[in-house]
Amino acid sequence: MSRIDWIVLVITLIFVVLYGIYKGRGQKDVNSYLMADRQMPWYIVLLGIMATQASAITFLSAPGQAYTDGMRFVQYYFGLPIAMVVIAATFIPIFQRLNVYTAYEYLEQRFDRKTRVLTSILFLLSRGLSTGISIYAPSIILSSVLGWNIYLTNVLTGGLLLIYTYTGGAKAVAHTQKIQFLIILGAMVFTGFLVIQGMPEGASFGDALYLAGKSGKLNVITTDFDWKDKYNIWSGLIGGFFLALSYFGTDQSQVGRYITAKDTNAGKTGLLLNGLVKIPMQFGILLLGALLFSFFALRPAPVYFNEQAYNSFKDKYPAQALAFEQKHEQLENDFQRHSRLLLSQRGAGNPEQQLAVVPYREAQRKLQDLHKEVETAIKERRISADTSDVNYILLYFVKSSLPVGMVGLLFAIIFLASWGSISAALNSLASCSLKDIHYPGIREGDLSAQKELLHGRLHTLFWGLFSIGVAMFATQMGSLIEAVNILGSLFYGPILGIFLVAFYMKRIGGTAAFVAAGLAEALVAAVWLFDVVSFLWLNVIGALAVMLFAWLINFFLKGRKEVA
Repeated sequence: MSRIDWIVLVITLIFVVLYGIYKGRGQKDVNSYLMADRQMPWYIVLLGIMATQASAITFLSAPGQAYTDGMRFVQYYFGLPIAMVVIAATFIPIFQRLNVYTAYEYLEQRFDRKTRVLTSILFLLSRGLSTGISIYAPSIILSSVLGWNIYLTNVLTGGLLLIYTYTGGAKAVAHTQKIQFLIILGAMVFTGFLVIQGMPEGASFGDALYLAGKSGKLNVITTDFDWKDKYNIWSGLIGGFFLALSYFGTDQSQVGRYITAKDTNAGKTGLLLNGLVKIPMQFGILLLGALLFSFFALRPAPVYFNEQAYNSFKDKYPAQALAFEQKHEQLENDFQRHSRLLLSQRGAGNPEQQLAVVPYREAQRKLQDLHKEVETAIKERRISADTSDVNYILLYFVKSSLPVGMVGLLFAIIFLASWGSISAALNSLASCSLKDIHYPGIREGDLSAQKELLHGRLHTLFWGLFSIGVAMFATQMGSLIEAVNILGSLFYGPILGIFLVAFYMKRIGGTAAFVAAGLAEALVAAVWLFDVVSFLWLNVIGALAVMLFAWLINFFLKGRKEVA
């Protein structure tokens, strides 16, 4: 990066840290630290919900996901609006009426303490691990740009956001998320504009869409049903509904955003608006990846977008790298020639258009096959901490095509996106471990407000350090946006199932729910290990399994009592 880019990057990050410290000042007790005194208006709730979900993984990995696999990933969100309605109607009124610190606090009132603790532990495990992945995502940037060791950048990335999260708590998180998300959306729109402006040979936005469509990248809706297909309309509507219901309804990182609202209506408004705008926003981010494919169909692209991994491979295996590069140059020239020919034949009813599509797709397939060869060669040698390619596609465009100043801002934005989700996660992890694990059994008034505030900050610090530790092991996970969603799907189904039993199966007791949750988690783990279905269906299986097991166990226990 240029000196100006560095200045923009550093000033932006310092501004956000100082702004978070300023907005989070004046903490008096654990209520203000963990709950922001429950005074957040609806628009802060909305931006907080969206910023918590749209981490750096979203902006870093989603364009690469569309570049390689097309836009069908957007179907993952199709069940989300329906889930928002259910949560607004059922979950929010209960949480607000009971004035809880965590979602799992309700479970002790409905069932018993052991069920509350079990559910909280499942959340702490899943969210702590996924937060580590969220720290790793922006660390890739520093490692790629500076050539620094990935483990050092993990510590640097996680340590910076801890400054304002540790001192300012929920209030600092909410206000920094507001600034972060608005900057991020503006910059992503501008990046898309630059992709179109940078298209060579006078190619228009319509031309870019045309090339992407003929390449299969605009596959927004796929209707074929396949249990192992990760992204189709059925897994999106059904599996996505259960995942969204669990994530937004039972994951404390999201529950913590809307229970800080000043009243029930503010929480509902923020959540429902999120359901309306999330799909269009994600569609736009994925469209950026499809446009990048068209951009590189007409401009030179590297052999491998992860330049650091490829250069390490090239240093150790120069002859094989040279062969890859020569073959890539030949295939890329062929692909660009067919791309130009296809555009020249574009037009309704033109018979030559169909003739041009076949060699275009064949040239695209040959390039993809070569990319798989390179990827396999790099992964087999294990010469780099991160051998994935998908997370570097947007980064390559940013570094090679954006004007001076914008490069630094875009890198800063990926940091800001990461900080928004990670800071909220650390706040929620601290809330749960403090209130659900540390404090049960301690009577109100036993500890001073200052002591409780100190405990809240120490729990935040612990989870920050834990997540940084997890980030050290996140280097072999491929597409980060898939990795974090797979990880969530391993736990979200059983967690959701416990809440569904609590809300809708009033005759089920705590023992039945507790045992059912354990059995359901074991079932989900087995289904995933044996690769029975794609990961979105794990959310459905986990939730329904808890309900079924709880009903059977309760029926058995009731029968034993009647016999006795």
